[in-house]
Amino acid sequence: MSTTTKTKRKQLVMVSRALIVIIGGIITAYGLEAVLIPNYVSDGGVTGLSIVGSQLFGLPLGLFIALLNIPFVFLGYKQIGKSFAIYSVIGIASLVISTSLMHHVPTIIQGDTLLVTVVGGIIIGFGMGLALRNGGALDGIDMLAVLLSRKLPFGTSDLILFLNMFVFIVVSTVFGLQGAILSAIAYFIASKVIHIVEEGLSGLKTFKIITTQPELMVETIRDRLGRGATYQLALGGYSNEQFKEITCVINRLEESKMKEIINEIDPKAFVAIYEVSEVKGGNFKKHDIH
Repeated sequence: MSTTTKTKRKQLVMVSRALIVIIGGIITAYGLEAVLIPNYVSDGGVTGLSIVGSQLFGLPLGLFIALLNIPFVFLGYKQIGKSFAIYSVIGIASLVISTSLMHHVPTIIQGDTLLVTVVGGIIIGFGMGLALRNGGALDGIDMLAVLLSRKLPFGTSDLILFLNMFVFIVVSTVFGLQGAILSAIAYFIASKVIHIVEEGLSGLKTFKIITTQPELMVETIRDRLGRGATYQLALGGYSNEQFKEITCVINRLEESKMKEIINEIDPKAFVAIYEVSEVKGGNFKKHDIH
């Protein structure tokens, strides 16, 4: 395959991923403006805080989403990479613009609190899941949880839950205790839908890779993700050929970037991906990549 063809294919993949991230932002905005907010139900994370700010100060929701996500986008740039930050900016911009355009969209459900939380959670989770699956994020609290998990003896999912407890306390000051409880339920449903769509909400994943270019693969992973990797000698059962099997543990936000690296270096590489509930000891550190 020529260099020009590879470049065009890479550009096409980048554009298609950006479009899907934009669609994810639009879907999330619709769930907020057509289901949750008209029924005085919020969301978790930065979006939840933005809804509270919008209700308190009477300013557009998109303004708060944009401002509050700025430090988290910078964090994502430093800790995960430039492409993740770019896709996140695209997704957040899509969410900001869409909430402004959909502010007066007709409410599709009114009054039925259970139905509001279920439908709203599903719509928002689907939109956020699309963005995460394609290398971006619409809410910065996940990035903060990933960073804190490296400094504190807690898992990413535990920290996400802990951080959102404060969010829902703030939500209760505007929407009342019932509104905060419904918001928590909607957020829980959304998180489960994200898990289904994005297939990587569980914190950490182990990649086992057998490739014809192990040294280049490990070097690229280190340069682009700031992650170390280990080798293990593997013997082909049929060919008796000896390989270097690469093992690398990453967080869920880096999965899309990891797959991109593998596909770029060796599209025919054998890859096995495992869910990891917790990592202790060793040298599981993220090195600065910028």
